[in-house]
Amino acid sequence: MIIDLRSDTVTQPTPGMKEAMFAAEVGDDVFGEDPAVKKLEKKCASLLGMEAAVFCPSGTMTNQIGIKILTQPYDEVICYKGSHIYKYEGGGLGGNSNIGTKLLQGDRGRISIDEIAPVIGNINDVHQARTSTIALENTVVREAGSYYKIDQIKIISEFSRTKGIHMHMDGARLFNALTETKENPSDFGKYFDTISICLSKGLGAPVGSVLVCKKDLELKARRIRKVFGGAMRQAGYLAAAGIYALDNNIARLKEDHQRARTLGKTLESLAWVKSVMPVDTNIVIFEVVNGLTAEKCVTTLGEHSIKSLAFSAAEIRLVTHLDFTDAMLDKTITVLKKLSFT
Repeated sequence: MIIDLRSDTVTQPTPGMKEAMFAAEVGDDVFGEDPAVKKLEKKCASLLGMEAAVFCPSGTMTNQIGIKILTQPYDEVICYKGSHIYKYEGGGLGGNSNIGTKLLQGDRGRISIDEIAPVIGNINDVHQARTSTIALENTVVREAGSYYKIDQIKIISEFSRTKGIHMHMDGARLFNALTETKENPSDFGKYFDTISICLSKGLGAPVGSVLVCKKDLELKARRIRKVFGGAMRQAGYLAAAGIYALDNNIARLKEDHQRARTLGKTLESLAWVKSVMPVDTNIVIFEVVNGLTAEKCVTTLGEHSIKSLAFSAAEIRLVTHLDFTDAMLDKTITVLKKLSFT
């Protein structure tokens, strides 16, 4: 039994999802003629209370498109210092949009008005970059799946409007956050110009993310998708998987969260674990004791058929998902308790 906890992107399509994919009615999406893609885009826009949506191959692409259509070269985006758009998208903000970043610490990655307000560029000072966009990440991958509540977002969004600043959300794991807050996803659309949601993480689709946006941004988003090489032809087979994921795999995310919390509690009791970040959703990040490296721990876990990810020199990440069962959880706990690095 191989147990893969490196990411929730490692899931395999379920039989029901495969059946939906093979049954999909498809067409050429570049010509706007794929029925399944249209259905997915309409579904996502409605779900998040927005007017339009654009299906793309990856979350990195939807984030990069979202930021690009909200900015001009030499602008600046404000975001958390460990945010995915800055740390894990290959320098795309600079390369794709030719913009700078103002990086904030946040409370476990959740930035606030108190941090944002003092760093907004003075639009009347030619020496400063123009702050055009605030980007939030929900959940925050670098902070063990911490999440915003809608009231926190509302405050930031209303403040940004008074400054003429756009709002983007990297909502790759938004539905993990909503599983905990029980908030209505349609409330989010009023607070953002663009929202990126990922179908291939906790929701279990093999490929795909969707950029949800205001109607007046849709054509621009499709143009940039084309420029980035993200326009696909008979993409309906992939869109059908996304539709199935949204219909069937949101409610079960709570199971992933419970298993993650169980892992977190186990790790807290181990002598070779220095600390464990609070486990809010499906991501567990822990730090090993001095003298032990994450690389050594990952290698040792691998020898017991458990795949994990070194997140830094001393940190390891485990991510639960729909292919991580209770039997796998039991085996993982048994292995973790037996490990000794003395």
